[in-house]
Amino acid sequence: MGRITELDSRLFARVARARLRGVDVWLPRLSRSANHGVLWTASAGLLAASGDRTARRAALRGVGSLLLASAAANLVAKSVTRRQRPLLNDVPLVRRLARQPFTTSFPSGHSASAAAFATGLALESPTLGAIAAPVAGAVMASRVFVGAHYPSDVIAGATLGASMAALTLRWWPRRADSPASAARPGVAVPALPRGEGLSVVVNGRSGSQLLPGFDATPDGVVAELRELLPAADIRVCGHGDDLAKVMAEAAEGCRALGVCGGDGTVNLAASVASERGLPLAVFPGGTLNHFAVDLGTHSLRSTAEAVEAGSGAAVDVGRVSIAGDNHLFLNTFSLGVYPELVLMREKLEKHLGKWPALAVALVCVLATAEPVQLEVAGEPREVWLLFAGNGSYDPPGFAPSHRSALDEGKLDIRVVDGSHPFARTRLVAAFLSGTLSRSRVYRSARLSALDLTRLHDVTHMSLDGETVEAPDRLRLSNAARGLTVYRPEHPAVP
Repeated sequence: MGRITELDSRLFARVARARLRGVDVWLPRLSRSANHGVLWTASAGLLAASGDRTARRAALRGVGSLLLASAAANLVAKSVTRRQRPLLNDVPLVRRLARQPFTTSFPSGHSASAAAFATGLALESPTLGAIAAPVAGAVMASRVFVGAHYPSDVIAGATLGASMAALTLRWWPRRADSPASAARPGVAVPALPRGEGLSVVVNGRSGSQLLPGFDATPDGVVAELRELLPAADIRVCGHGDDLAKVMAEAAEGCRALGVCGGDGTVNLAASVASERGLPLAVFPGGTLNHFAVDLGTHSLRSTAEAVEAGSGAAVDVGRVSIAGDNHLFLNTFSLGVYPELVLMREKLEKHLGKWPALAVALVCVLATAEPVQLEVAGEPREVWLLFAGNGSYDPPGFAPSHRSALDEGKLDIRVVDGSHPFARTRLVAAFLSGTLSRSRVYRSARLSALDLTRLHDVTHMSLDGETVEAPDRLRLSNAARGLTVYRPEHPAVP
């Protein structure tokens, strides 16, 4: 250990005495720009604003990795090691920080954050990772250059940061390199050149995340659709309009129904299309577009090309049967903490914005929510969450995000049991450690149908992210290949 310390000191002194023309000004500025992760969070904001899905995923993973690395370095490692900062005797005044750090030296928090963010980007996009790597490396070098850290502090911080980024794969695995499969044999959909016979409803209230540089306002969406499909009947549902009524009117007399909006809007369109035996064209126009992305139609152009070519597929739909009435879901059904989370987020997002409201709601719900009692397949249960996916979702555990197939004929059932001692604590611990799929509080199964009864404790349920009041009893089932949709011949990889 003594030799390492001696080598560390010699290397630090050599850097301090080095005279590198042109970097005495900008390298300290770069170091300061990374204080409190400002440089990286600003970069993530720009990536998210680009509208590109890969960039948005990379930004989210980068920020998540940064938060983990910062906590591990500054709250845990520094308090254990308590290494003193280097002496600044040999560091020129022009390089020194105006405000010297007051925390201990090992490991470098700046280096941990830089490495975590760059690695997080690289896990989703090697190109973005390659762009960020030189900047991250310069930030790490700057910490020795300004006299804030020994070289070993930087190396340890970089190792820690990269490890935290890799750890995020336990909670949020990368998407598969291919879109979800769907049945094609025997699927007949009309080819509609220029959109002739297609009626499209654009939900002007949905938050759009389309192509980079695209005008995501309702007027911009309509203009793009008119350019792609000039013969289509395009209708905009604005504030104050009844979306269900607009959708029903649009379905009259057309050969195919189109929809541009979020997952809740697509759910309504799927119900109308299914009732009338119409093929559905899904144009992504929401915040997340789960169904469109799994389908491989995550741009207006890709869907338009499928409509003109008559390229289609048959996909499964989930059904919630209540007293003889069927309600569809294309993505997910849930009850328990998730509907509560959605309701609280909707109350807060007008004041905080969607994503901050979601973070606040998540903390509040996990802290205050109680499990609900019901009967699952006739057996009394006490559950925190019951999730049903239309098809098998990845990853296993508490945060399913995508599917590899849309025609399996099964429901992905996941239950978080609330009857075990310290169930809430065990739930949070298993989620944070990435071991929920192996926890005793977690159960999963692939079923064709499931009966839920005695839902006296359950006030709300969620269908494709839309929260509605829960009945006393219901049946979940899968309608195999129950909906025909337009899909490109070669679906794009998200």
